[in-house]
Amino acid sequence: MENIIQGLPDSPIVTFTILILVSLTIPPIFEKLKLPGLVGLLVAGVVLGTNGFQLLNPDSETMKLFADIGKIYLMFVAGLEIDLEEFRRKKDRSLGFGLATFILPLLTGTGVGLLFGFGLNAAILTGSLLASHTLLGYPIVNRLGVVKNEAVTVTIGATIFTDIAALLVLAICISIYGGEFSAATLIIQLGALALYSTIVLVGLDWAGKEYFRRTGDEEGNQFLFILLAVFLASVGAQFINIDKIVGAFLTGLAVNDVLGHSPVEEKVEFVGSTLFIPFFFIQMGLLIDVPAFISSLTTELPLTLAIVGGLIGSKFLAAFAAKLLYNYNWNEALTMWSLSLPQVAATLAAALVGVNAGLLSQEVFNSVIVLMLVTSILGSVLTARFARDLTIPKADLEPQTEEWTLGIEPLEPSEIQQSDGKFTVCKLKHRFTVLVPIYNPLSQRYLIEMGALLARHESGIIVPVSITQAHVHMDEPQLGIALEQSDKLLERAVEVAKEFKVEAKPKVRIDDDIAEGISRTAREQNANLIVMGWSDSTTSLRARLFGSLVDNVFWSSHCPVAMVKLLDEPINIRRILVPVKNITPEAIRTLRFAQMFADTNQAKIALLHVCDRGTPPEQITKFESEMADVLTQGGPQVQARIKTVAYDDVSKVIVRAAQSFDLVVLRSMRRRTAGGLGVSNVTSEVIKQLTCSIVLFGEPHT
Repeated sequence: MENIIQGLPDSPIVTFTILILVSLTIPPIFEKLKLPGLVGLLVAGVVLGTNGFQLLNPDSETMKLFADIGKIYLMFVAGLEIDLEEFRRKKDRSLGFGLATFILPLLTGTGVGLLFGFGLNAAILTGSLLASHTLLGYPIVNRLGVVKNEAVTVTIGATIFTDIAALLVLAICISIYGGEFSAATLIIQLGALALYSTIVLVGLDWAGKEYFRRTGDEEGNQFLFILLAVFLASVGAQFINIDKIVGAFLTGLAVNDVLGHSPVEEKVEFVGSTLFIPFFFIQMGLLIDVPAFISSLTTELPLTLAIVGGLIGSKFLAAFAAKLLYNYNWNEALTMWSLSLPQVAATLAAALVGVNAGLLSQEVFNSVIVLMLVTSILGSVLTARFARDLTIPKADLEPQTEEWTLGIEPLEPSEIQQSDGKFTVCKLKHRFTVLVPIYNPLSQRYLIEMGALLARHESGIIVPVSITQAHVHMDEPQLGIALEQSDKLLERAVEVAKEFKVEAKPKVRIDDDIAEGISRTAREQNANLIVMGWSDSTTSLRARLFGSLVDNVFWSSHCPVAMVKLLDEPINIRRILVPVKNITPEAIRTLRFAQMFADTNQAKIALLHVCDRGTPPEQITKFESEMADVLTQGGPQVQARIKTVAYDDVSKVIVRAAQSFDLVVLRSMRRRTAGGLGVSNVTSEVIKQLTCSIVLFGEPHT
């Protein structure tokens, strides 16, 4: 083994190859062990570093470069993922809780530092490491559908305050440590920070909006603009003697509104989460001195216990104060506590800065590693336990008086009429419109049938559309052939629509992108719904990197999209299964679609709710009662029943239950990842195993 290691060339390419291999293989292994993937990256760093196989050198220029980029990227993404809109909604309470969950841990950490003989500056910096938090549990509350619960919203908003404040304390402590302390230098440093922050937050926000407005769909240049902004702000931070991670985080906040939930944001996050952020965590593992780490858990165990215990206790006190101040119940308070526990991104990055500057000792760094491991696991487990019992205010659910046509308000068409030389604009009554893209003759009939059934139910029309791809030259012979094929497809679609006595308005569109052509036609026709065929190409390499056609339509459409995989004619579907995890607006609109389709065939609906084995019976009864109210107070009145199963494997229950049904209606999410449409792991697993017809229902981002 040593001969093989010694035979490897000392080249940055070798280092880069090893880093990619570790990033690809290690996190999935640890996630299967129910441990965070980043823990695996830290362990890999230890194994491959100076205390292990010595394949990676933490002092090499290559590793330093990758680690710096990863650290900058990590803090940039942390700022980018903060939901500013949610923060604005509850900014007063978010600031209140943010102040509590910042000051109490700061004071606790400072006290621990002074107790163990640290200088005042080092003690305050230690306290600032405990003051921030990483929203490691956000995917959990998002999956449970309780993100709009006020306690969750307030905790998310508090992240902005705690992260900025902690990073500013870090910047001040480092600058004081690097020079002589005086009131004048402190005032100058604070003034420079305020000016710099204003330039970054205001200037980059304005510049980003202007650049994106002028460049339109040039995603490549927009991606480069964001990268330039991040690293330019990081360089600027160093000019005023603060760490570059402060600039990266502020840039994330600055371009938050610019990027929104756009494809450019996905590309930015994809590059960071795939390459550079994993490299940073591997570097963190390389820096862990194993003998010193073991020593800190033995000889320095009191310091480690004090830091970990102080963090857990102070975060609980902050959540308890919010409970008393804002009249939250215990589930809400404990969820706030568990969400604010994990110390990962800002804490690790700041700790590394403190160690590199010589302000923090290796023992503190090792204690921070233990803190990260304990809080990341404990926070995730507790969030999953407490957040499942949260409720969403009725005001945030679908109003009982709302029209149940999938929750979309179409634009009212208008026409211009002339009378006595004057022109007036008259609004026309909008008819329910179903857009049906057709491109596969084998599945075309079933798609048109489903669209026709839904349109007839609403006394509406269908718009069969065939997208012909072309780029620059409109006189290409291939384009003429493609247009002829589109005409034939549309002729057959009109014939099928006539069988169901539904008006059809066929459209041919020439576009350089099929997905955008579908979405733009839907917008032009004021479509209420898009019904399109199932795509089996989502596992291809191109689909994994850029998303499939269906993914892109889901992402860009203004109205709901039903991706259907029909194994029989829609008129033969009589039994429909709808899995429901939580009562959220998105789940209700998915149910409304199922009700509407069931009413076209006089079909029966079964709602399947899979809960944890330990769910109390009274909670199950309450859920079924609320679900029954949703069924009876909106949408077509179809025969429906509710079934609750307590079992740990959700996908297994759904697949088994589906064997007795003709169709399963599943919900997708608007969020998109580098691998395509964002669906839960349960949905992905269920789709692979189902042997009946499927509808994956998605809705526009609101």
